[in-house]
This record gives sequence, C-alpha cells and structure tokens, in this order.
Amino acid sequence: MAKAPVLTPQAEDFPRWYQDLINKAELADNGPVRGTMVIRPYGYGLWERMQQEMDARIKDAGAQNAYFPLFIPQSYLTREAEHVEGFAPELAVVTHGGGKELEEPVVVRPTSETIINDYFSKWVQSYRDLPLLINQWANVVRWEMRPRVFLRTTEFLWQEGHTAHATYEDARDYAAYIHKEVYADFMVNVLGIDVVLGRKTPKERFAGAINTLTLEGMMGDGKALQLGTSHELGTNFAKAFNTSYLSKEGHQELVWQTSWGVSTRMVGGLIMSHGDDNGLRVPPRLAAVQVVVMAIKGDEAVAKVRELGEALKAAGLRVHVDDRVDTPFGRRAVDWELKGVPVRIEIGPRDLEAGTAMLARRIPGGKEPVSIESLVALLPKILEDDQALLLEQSRSRREARTSDVTTIEEAAEAAVAGGWARMPWAALGEDGEARLAEQAVSVRCLVAEDGSVPDADDAPGTVALVARAY
Repeated sequence: MAKAPVLTPQAEDFPRWYQDLINKAELADNGPVRGTMVIRPYGYGLWERMQQEMDARIKDAGAQNAYFPLFIPQSYLTREAEHVEGFAPELAVVTHGGGKELEEPVVVRPTSETIINDYFSKWVQSYRDLPLLINQWANVVRWEMRPRVFLRTTEFLWQEGHTAHATYEDARDYAAYIHKEVYADFMVNVLGIDVVLGRKTPKERFAGAINTLTLEGMMGDGKALQLGTSHELGTNFAKAFNTSYLSKEGHQELVWQTSWGVSTRMVGGLIMSHGDDNGLRVPPRLAAVQVVVMAIKGDEAVAKVRELGEALKAAGLRVHVDDRVDTPFGRRAVDWELKGVPVRIEIGPRDLEAGTAMLARRIPGGKEPVSIESLVALLPKILEDDQALLLEQSRSRREARTSDVTTIEEAAEAAVAGGWARMPWAALGEDGEARLAEQAVSVRCLVAEDGSVPDADDAPGTVALVARAY
C-alpha cells in the first residue's frame, strides 16, 4: 500500500493543501474567536524577518515609528464620509467599559487615518513641519465574514504609514516611492515574488483615497493576491480634520497626504507563491533559519554539527543545530522539509569517516555529498542561487499563465481557468468591470503597456489586469 502524503497535493485541493501546510509546518492555529489566529513561533519568525527588512526600508525612506491608540472615538470615522462608508461593515464597536455604557462608542482600530489626522492637525502648524512622515507597527481589527489564516483574519498585524506634505506633487511622489522602492523592492528581492505594480480602478480604491497603488502577486493556483497598497489621500482627511499649515507666502493651506501598508497577509502570499507538495520553501534572504545542521546519530556527529554550526554562524549565516539524536532522523528531516529551511546539512558516522556531509537543497530539491571543509565557502553562493531560482519560478509562472485578450468573455474564461488576463481598459471600462464581478472575477489593477504604472486611469494604452483573487 502506498504511503499517504504528508500534505494534500496542491493539484488535488489547493485550499486544503494550504491549511495542511499551515498546521503541519506549525505556522499558525485558529484563535478562540472566529476569524482570529494564533501565530506560532516558526510562523512569527517569518513575520519578524519581514518586519526587520521592511522597517529598515521604511526608515531609509525617512519615516519614523510611532504608536497610536487601539481605540478610536466613533465620531472620528464619521468625519470622512467615504471612509466610514467603506469600513462600516467591518467595524468592531465597543459600547461598554468598566461595567458601564460608554458616553460615546469607540471603534477598535480598523486603520488609523482618522486618529492620526487628529494629531497631525495639532502637530503641523507651518511649512517647516512638513513633510511629516510617520509609521506604526500595530494590530488592526476588521470583522471578517470569510476568514482564512494569514489571508483574511478578523485581527491581523501590519505596518501603516501616514504622511503629510505641502504639495500634491510631493505626496504623489512619496506614495510612488513607497510603492516601488520600499514594497516592490522587498517583495521581489527578499520574498522572491514577481509582483505586478499597478493602479487600482476607481471602484477598487481605498475608501477616502484619490489614488491607490497596488502590488499583485500570482499564487500557485493562478489566483491573485494583493500584497500591499500605497494610497494618495489628497486633501480629503485634511479637510475633515482641518490639518493645515502656514505656507512660506503666509497663506493657510491644507496638507496633502498618503497612507500605505502591508500585513501578515504576506506570510500567506509566501506560502502560496513558493510552497510545494512537500511543504514551504522559504527564500534564503528572508529565512530566520537559512541552514539547519543535523546530526544523524552518534556522539561524534553531534560534536561535529555543533562545531560546524558555530563556524557557519561566524560566517554570517542564520543557522540552527539539530542534535536531537533521540528523535528519529527521518521525522526530523520531514519537519525541516515542511518548514522550508533552504539548506540541510546532514552528518552521521559514515560521513565523518569520509570527511563529507550530505547537502540537501530545499528549493531546487536534491541531495549530494560535499566536503565538510568546503561548506563555509560554498553555502553563501548556494543560498543566493536558490533565492534567484524562486524569483525566476514566480516570474515564469506569471508569464506562462497570463493571456492577452480582447473581450470580457475571454478575460473571464482565462481567470476561471486559473490564470490572469490582460485587456485594454478602454475596451473593458467600468461596465465591463461590473460584469466580471458577477463571475467573481475582478480587475486587480491598471498597468501601462510597457508594464509601468499609468499616470491616470484613462491614460492611453492602459491595460486592465484581470483575475480571480483571494
């Protein structure tokens, strides 16, 4: 009788595979309240590495970290009509506290544009106070009707940036900088996901924004996942909260603003972009553990893996030494395979006699014996090669499964078949977008013919990217 697979095969049931992997790789568990999640240490380690990489890029962009309250007076949200309308179905509202009914209900933070603007209006007085560039790492709550761990949860973790500028042009350029130089750089060069940068249609814009820039990634089943957004808010919130400044010319002017964010949804995107039937595959530049050094059995092997582990750490690699020889080696190897650690170094008594170790590469697959003495010099290049391979595979999948079409029917057919479609926005339009939505197909973003982000929705040559989405 054939041995049952550890995970449900992707081709058999992709959603089941996803859930199996989260459970068996010990990434997360469901929380006690519907739609919440418990992020387990290995999964949180992935998020911590994402935080570290993103935080460095955000600070390089000039933003500083701050923190704002979790509870927001309900009246704040009503000041910007489009904003409150967009978030109303997702709000969690607290009406009682300390055993008493509150004088004014408070909303559990769904996003922080309103409360941050209340403070921006106090902090910004003069053109000398601009630009004001703030970021916070926090949790948010949006009551989710169709929860899915990491992808859509009632509570999730994220960063949200909020900025105020003297001019429209400055705000526009900063939103674009975050979109490309912070988010895209991280997703392409660290996550190894070949994202498409584009502009959301008016229907899909963030509530209260005048423009939303998005990054869309193709998952292993051909669906799209929005991995991050950067918004131009214009003066909408500045008007609502009277966030203004005294210009050099002595005039009182409204600030122009942006907001932007990425979340633990990126962990879900990582799983669905790179995972295979054997488990997760973690990009080496992201991995909290790049190399696991494993003793198969024997005291001498244990001593050697500890020595090698220290040498690899000294060379700048992120290393875990697995010397649990009282646990069967096969079980441990499967666990590390599931967790997607890029490289395993396996050493047993026979390897020691030969002066070699078994090198197992998770990303391309395969094992080969190598000289133990060569590993310190060999591994950095192997890790970079495997990082490049993941990005190449992500790009090849997107290109192979994207079709150029000319009709709404062809676009829907391509999306339903598990791919993306590109068609001229002028031929699709808002009416066509509504027709696609009836088939659970959406316009993920608008791009220029050369792949850049168009300056406006109706710019000549603008193409709509159409897909089913998470």
